[in-house]
Parts: sequence; structure tokens; C-alpha cells
Amino acid sequence: MDFTRGIKDGIPICLGYFAVSIAFGIMAVNQGLTVLEAGLISLTNLTSAGQFAGLTIITSLGTYMELALSQLIINMRYVLMAISLSQKVDETCQGIWRWILGFGITDEIYAVAISQDSISRAYFGGLMITPIIGWTGGTVVGAILGNILPSVISNALGLALYGMFIAIVIPDARDSLPVRIAALMAVAVSVILYYVPMFSGISGGFKIILCTVTASTAAALMFPREVEE
Repeated sequence: MDFTRGIKDGIPICLGYFAVSIAFGIMAVNQGLTVLEAGLISLTNLTSAGQFAGLTIITSLGTYMELALSQLIINMRYVLMAISLSQKVDETCQGIWRWILGFGITDEIYAVAISQDSISRAYFGGLMITPIIGWTGGTVVGAILGNILPSVISNALGLALYGMFIAIVIPDARDSLPVRIAALMAVAVSVILYYVPMFSGISGGFKIILCTVTASTAAALMFPREVEE
């Protein structure tokens, strides 16, 4: 019953992931990846921002160090989410199952799981499997479409991934000054690294890392959170 309930709770996430990951699949094949490669990336990674950054580094022939650092920085928040969820799992979720739980954490899955009074192995398994299917299936569909659609249409659909990131940032930026400042700082650093000749030797992977670290560190120093007693 827990597994079935988890699947039902994960269906809305699955549908949303399917729609968004189509754009990633199109972008992946447009960058030279095969349908199989694009599908394997989504099957083994549940991170839209991480996959976007990783794809940029891979296609620009970045180093393994750049790839590892970018994923560490972008996905660091999942460590905190995993620690939080570990306080709610029951006795059925021990050993390797905690590793599996950590693999399946995304922002949306975490939001649903943390609302439960207790998280069983069966429930979380059902909750994560449907989004994985949706994310991987959408990527494969997008990759296939990218191979058969005219380049004009596939390039236009590929912009949907950028639209998703904008849709994530704009609402928070509108309501929060720190988020707005951090986003603008990241844009400013990216423009400087792209247009200033002295930075032309920096690879695309390290540019992503520099933008992320600089903007987040500056925003954290400018808008420190007070520690509640």
C-alpha cells in the first residue's frame, strides 16, 4: 500500500518532469550526443540544472575536475535535504536503501516526502520511480524528436529549458531582494567572463563554477541570515 501511495504521489511530478526533459533531450542531440547517451544521463542523474551544466562542460571538452566541481556546487542542497529526510525514515530504510533514497532526492520529491509523518522504504521507492520514468522518458522522446524535426523547430524547442530556469528564478527574485541580487550578480559575472579578452582562456565549465560561487558568496555576505535562538 505504501508503494502504491508513493507512485500516486509521484505522478504529478512525473508529468512535469516529462514535459521539461523533452527540451533537455533535444538540446543533448543538438550538441552531438546520441539518443542512448542522452537517456543514460537522465536515468543516472535527477538534476535539471546539473545536467544542463554538465552537458555544457561535456560538449565544450571540459575536464573531469570541472564536471565534478560544477555538480558538487549545483547539487549541494541535496545533501541538506537528505539529512532532513533521514530523520523521518522508518526502520525499513537502512543500509543501501539510504543511498538509494539519497539518489532519488529532487526539490519536488523532497517537498512531497518531507510532508509525510514517516517515510518507509516502499513509499519512497514508489515516490521516486515515477519521476525517474518521466524524466528519462521525456529525455528520450526529446532526443528522438531532435533527430527527426527540422533544426529550426528543434532549436526553438530547446529554448524551453532556459525558459524553465527563468520561470524558477523570476518569482523568487521578484519577492526576494537577496535572490534578485544573486541572479543579477551571476549574469554580470557571466557577461564579464564572456566578453573581457583576458578571461577568454577560461573554459566553459570553470565559468559556470565561477559564476555560481561568486554570486552565492557575495549574496551570502551581503544578506546574512540571523541565527534564531
